[in-house]
Amino acid sequence: MSAPAPKPPADPTAISCVTVLGEHIAKPFRTAIQEATSKLAQKPKLVGILANSGAPSRAYANWTAKACEAVGIEYELREVGIVAEGATEGTAEQGEVEEAILAANEDDGVNGIMVYYPIFGPRQDGYLQQAVSPLKDVEGLNFTWLFSLYHNIRFIDPRKLALAAQVLTPSPLPASASSTVPTTSTSTPSHSSTTDDGLVKAILPCTPLAIVKTLEHCQVYNPLRPYGSRAFGRTITVVNRSEVVGRPLAALLSNDGARVFSVDLDGIQEFTRRKLVEGEEGAKASFHPYHVVKKCELSFEECLKASDVVIGGVPSKSYKIPTSALKEGVVAINFSESKNFEDDIKEKASIYCPGIGKATIVLLQRNLLRLREYQASLRGEVKGEKQ
Repeated sequence: MSAPAPKPPADPTAISCVTVLGEHIAKPFRTAIQEATSKLAQKPKLVGILANSGAPSRAYANWTAKACEAVGIEYELREVGIVAEGATEGTAEQGEVEEAILAANEDDGVNGIMVYYPIFGPRQDGYLQQAVSPLKDVEGLNFTWLFSLYHNIRFIDPRKLALAAQVLTPSPLPASASSTVPTTSTSTPSHSSTTDDGLVKAILPCTPLAIVKTLEHCQVYNPLRPYGSRAFGRTITVVNRSEVVGRPLAALLSNDGARVFSVDLDGIQEFTRRKLVEGEEGAKASFHPYHVVKKCELSFEECLKASDVVIGGVPSKSYKIPTSALKEGVVAINFSESKNFEDDIKEKASIYCPGIGKATIVLLQRNLLRLREYQASLRGEVKGEKQ
């Protein structure tokens, strides 16, 4: 019997796809959170409000509890309404959920609040998102935080948060602090949460932030460029334009210099960083978004072919982004529970991230620690540390 033919040598020019997991992004943040909580005399407390017993919400709540326990964060789940086992919806009324949120807002023992959506539908849920105090909004969905995101305001005066929250009575803002807020070009690097003049880091929605951190990990963001412009030169397609993830993500990426194609059922929009003209700096410029949005004339296939990065977030098992339409060497990131890319994605992509769930929860925890710090500062407290 003849010996089997030897395998041909590997093609040295072939480029294999690198798989990046959410755990890769989460690990260093989780370590830092564990170190921070170990020095605190009292554990930070996160309250989850559940008014929907659908399997995804319940599973997310259980996962949140385990993730918090692992890093030294106290987690309490508050269920609202009569929730039947196996039901897709609870029987809570909007007023009951709002009351639960307001009670947590006023509870000094609670540092952060997250609500498990969907509950009642986009309009009512959108209202409830605004009921969460910006001082306790770990998800970054309150208007105070979304306004900062869309206008690229990365540091704000914490006393403005107290006024918006309507739970504290801070001292009056000095004129300089109320009218001037540093944006990307003047703010300190992202590892710092407070500037020398008392401004604090704005809270960002945790899922869009997790995607940005994934892009930084994959070096899609250019570390040689100044902070705030590290996505310059990149073209990115985001398939999802929800108000919770897709639209804020497109704004974040374009604020950092990327050309972004935002795709949804109602068409394609193009987000690009706004160019300031001479004489437009100052107060006038601060009242315009840092990016511009216009209708895109390209087809979906043309957007995909032009994109260095494609991000999928469609909550449908049947929806697939065609591999054949993607650019060779694309970075493909999926943030939906469903897989938005076809099974052969690794044959075309240079980097593939199948999910970012662990990165999302750890950045939510980081938001919690920052908000706890802001709350203590506004109350004139000294950070409690173990002696």
